[in-house]
Amino acid sequence: MLSRMDDSTTNDTLIVLTNLPDEAAGRHLAMKLLEQGLAACVNMLAPCTSFYRWEGKVQADTETPLLIKTTRARYPALEAAILADHPYELPEIVAVPITAGLTAYLDWVAEETARPFDQ
Repeated sequence: MLSRMDDSTTNDTLIVLTNLPDEAAGRHLAMKLLEQGLAACVNMLAPCTSFYRWEGKVQADTETPLLIKTTRARYPALEAAILADHPYELPEIVAVPITAGLTAYLDWVAEETARPFDQ
């Protein structure tokens, strides 16, 4: 069951998507983001096949998707951390705002990402 949220709370929570070349890279990035307080939760999904055009050619590669729960305030640092540690020349980093959700869960995301980096 979803709870309706007011715009100030709802618009602060994001799901950020990125893909890594394999499980080891996904696990490494997920742990780094959690340890730095940039994410409250990271879901590493089953490998998938991505089809895309790169440098004029159609490509198909197996990738490991990550769903990263964070806040709008943490997004710039999260994006920088992904870019610094991502093996791709141009990684997919897409943020999607959450428009509704369980209030207690969204509050937890905000609390976890508000912690200082050393905790």
